[in-house]
Amino acid sequence: MKVVYNGEKDRAFKDVLGATIPRLAQEDKDVVYLDADLMNCIGTAKWAKENPDRAINCGIAEANMVGIAAGMSAVGFKPIVHTFGPFASRRCYDQVFLSGAYAGNSVTIIGTDPGVCAAFNGGTHMPFEDMALYRAIPGAYVFDITDAAMLESVLEQCKDIEGVKYIRVGRKNNKKMYEDGSKFEIGKGIVVKEDGADAVVIACGIMVAKAMEAAELLAKEGVKITVIDMFTVKPLDEELVLKYAKSTGAVVTAENHNKIGGLYSAVAEVLSRRQPVPVEYVAIEDEFGEVGPQDYLEDRFKLTAEHIAQKVKAAIARK
Repeated sequence: MKVVYNGEKDRAFKDVLGATIPRLAQEDKDVVYLDADLMNCIGTAKWAKENPDRAINCGIAEANMVGIAAGMSAVGFKPIVHTFGPFASRRCYDQVFLSGAYAGNSVTIIGTDPGVCAAFNGGTHMPFEDMALYRAIPGAYVFDITDAAMLESVLEQCKDIEGVKYIRVGRKNNKKMYEDGSKFEIGKGIVVKEDGADAVVIACGIMVAKAMEAAELLAKEGVKITVIDMFTVKPLDEELVLKYAKSTGAVVTAENHNKIGGLYSAVAEVLSRRQPVPVEYVAIEDEFGEVGPQDYLEDRFKLTAEHIAQKVKAAIARK
């Protein structure tokens, strides 16, 4: 795995999904793909039409789709399920919890356009709480994807991991962080920038690139930070959190998610028990989403490099 961040845009996530899901199904006869009438949105529609024995359009019936996936897991298949983030979490939560996790079935669930990535689909389609819901499921895995290489690697691994796996990812392209073909160890954070002992920023998803931008802003003021990509939010890499919390004495988390139950909560839970230090966060407050372009929403909800930089300075001042 190699960090190649230079601020440039990456491949679109939907293109990665549209290529990777059919490839996994071709390579593994047990992989099946289920969708809630959104195949066109991630580029799988043509392949699904040509392979009706490997792809099922369940229609706009997400709870039923998860039930079907759980049943297919029970007889040996490896189901990959896709729909938009709010429908992959709120709408089918009981089925994921009971038919999936509680019953011991293995389902990979992809929730696209989480948080402000939903943009013009607006508040009804803008889950700020999906990560919190999945973190509450015993034994579940929760991923917030940073770039195309990570999405491909995580999805490849998830098909063979037992239990419920939730992958939250946009459909558009994000900033490129890693070299194509990189492999990622699930449950381990990645130090993408190690540049001093003033503070550490632990970020996930679209906020990793913004943390890198914040590091550049802070460097101009003589403030040096380490940036960690905590793409596996559950199980959290506690030892990496503790290592940098101890060495810097100040922690900021950054996520495209409600502060309640997400990355901030996961990190704060660890630090409050094992390494108390000043902790700040950049995340959605106790609010609903709204309609708008993503750059407007990032500014509206303070998910920016400038806001990360402000919170870093606030954490340092509390040392």
